[in-house]
Amino acid sequence: MISWLGPKDRFPPVERALAEPNGLLAAGADLSVPRLIEAYKNGIFPWYSGGQPLLWWSPDPRMVLIPSELKLARSLRKRLAKRDYEMRADSAFEAVIRACAAPRPKQDDTWITGDMIAAYTALHRAGHAHSVETWIGGKLAGGLYGVALGRMFFGESMFTRAPDASKIALAHLVRQLGRWDYGVIDCQMPTAHLVRFGAREIPRPVFMRKLATLVNYPDSARKWRLDDDLFD
Repeated sequence: MISWLGPKDRFPPVERALAEPNGLLAAGADLSVPRLIEAYKNGIFPWYSGGQPLLWWSPDPRMVLIPSELKLARSLRKRLAKRDYEMRADSAFEAVIRACAAPRPKQDDTWITGDMIAAYTALHRAGHAHSVETWIGGKLAGGLYGVALGRMFFGESMFTRAPDASKIALAHLVRQLGRWDYGVIDCQMPTAHLVRFGAREIPRPVFMRKLATLVNYPDSARKWRLDDDLFD
């Protein structure tokens, strides 16, 4: 059985998460800024579809990308070297999350509901949620968003409207976080796409030990600015 949370209830220990479905820990509560920060600091994230109750997860194993382990395909390296794009951060957060929420082929609905958009936009205004954006020809072509606490980044979703646009954004994010001494990018669930960038699974206890150290660095709330020489 999972825990049903009231407005003032704390999250249960992640060790109580179900094995099937993997990582389901609790339901209920809300998507307020304090609740989301508490969740991420404890290795928990919200994920649910429209019509479902608010569900909270902490899977085992956990998919992570260590910035120093970034892998780039040869074709992507060539595209990065062309510099036929512009990189921005935090210039169009709501546009990015809405693009991530848009319907995709063979996908009936989205977990990025209207409530999620409002919640993460509020988290962005509080300085904890960020977007990395690829602009081509003056238009938003792709990007991603996630949450930064201490020296941890929790990736949420990405989108693309042009070839390689989301890959370019991810490559710049990882390089920039490496420069800022971020230790781990939480990718939550495994995907073949992220494996190609060097992401790998680690046991939840290992993830939780890394998390406990990294989120306790000084508050990272700020507006981001990407360095111009990440791929010189």
